[in-house]
Amino acid sequence: MGFPDRLKLPLAFDPIRLRADLEALTAGADWIAHFVTQNYDGDWSVIPLRCQAGASHPVMMIYSDPGATAFEDTPFLAPCPYFREVIAAFPFQATSVRLMKLAPGSVIKTHHDEDLDAGSLLVRFHVPVVTNPDVDFRLNSRRVVMEAGSAWYLKLTDPHSVANHGTEDRVHLVIDGYVNDWVRGLFAEEATPPAA
Repeated sequence: MGFPDRLKLPLAFDPIRLRADLEALTAGADWIAHFVTQNYDGDWSVIPLRCQAGASHPVMMIYSDPGATAFEDTPFLAPCPYFREVIAAFPFQATSVRLMKLAPGSVIKTHHDEDLDAGSLLVRFHVPVVTNPDVDFRLNSRRVVMEAGSAWYLKLTDPHSVANHGTEDRVHLVIDGYVNDWVRGLFAEEATPPAA
């Protein structure tokens, strides 16, 4: 089966509750600058909500290690009941979960991620928490418009980039996990023609 490079999932979340959890969390947590500095200009930063078990250094907490086998929620997830509900709505084993913020005027340069597509072992989903119409997310040079509260699969082994041309932060809840029958089923449903 071939997999598309993008798919809007049949999941929807409350943007007001997403923003409330974000505000509660960021009142007491600092954002950590993304460590792959050659991939962006400006402010691209992260708060880890789930990570490799035993990771305590901030860089290791925000790194999505494809070789890790044990995972745990971080203390940052504790004051976020709705984020926990959202993560639980994805019926697969989540490995890394992060909030990823791109500040106004910042750019994530064109790059590709290893082993993050539905045809491999690991997959990544995006849930926009805060966004604006001037965020330009490009995948294979084609724009993907993602509204707050929507949920998306993106084939990030393909070239992609993001520019925040707006005046507000763009924050996504980014959920990585193992491909399973539920993940494969999302694409089977997409490939099934509608009944006559």
